[in-house]
Amino acid sequence: MVFEKVKTILSDQFDVEEDTITMETDILQDLGADSLDVMDLMMTLGEEFDIQVDDSEVENLTTVGALVDFIESNLP
Repeated sequence: MVFEKVKTILSDQFDVEEDTITMETDILQDLGADSLDVMDLMMTLGEEFDIQVDDSEVENLTTVGALVDFIESNLP
């Protein structure tokens, strides 16, 4: 369920087909995100899942799988 929501958010934000997003998708390289895109994404995910994403955590969240794992482990 978390993966499906993340895929939808990424698809909308980066204008890519949801079917092309996998757990191994690299946010910077595969989706073409820059640092501003990443910060916007973290704010969107924080609002969507009601979690806090610290700036220190962001550098570790490079793949969709890492994002999903982080979200699942921080859900309220």
